[in-house]
Amino acid sequence: MSLTRQGRHYLMIGGIQWLVDWGVMVGLSHLGLPIEPANVAGRISGAVLGYWLNGKWTFAGDDTALGRTQLKRFLLMWLCTTIASTWAMGSIDAWFGLKWAWLAKPGVEAVLGLIGFVLSRHWVYKR
Repeated sequence: MSLTRQGRHYLMIGGIQWLVDWGVMVGLSHLGLPIEPANVAGRISGAVLGYWLNGKWTFAGDDTALGRTQLKRFLLMWLCTTIASTWAMGSIDAWFGLKWAWLAKPGVEAVLGLIGFVLSRHWVYKR
């Protein structure tokens, strides 16, 4: 599987995931939910979509699968990146305010997305 093809698909799916994630986080925090649980809710919304699409489309191949093992790996990766993202969003909110957290979310998620791409390509979806 070509790195260019995988990267292109990962970016496309990641963009959709990010819009869902960011929209849920902003919407819930705007309604008064603290930023940390709003961020977790957003990441759950994006993850449900991304796990399946990336497994079936981005990283699909003879040496990959979508099964219990891959789901466990994905959940471990998701948990670690969600902890990092939630810590970052909470810290930015505490230091600079909610609107800065909303603005910073894309940058935080872009960094975590790069990590997620490498882990997904070489570990999460492998048989």
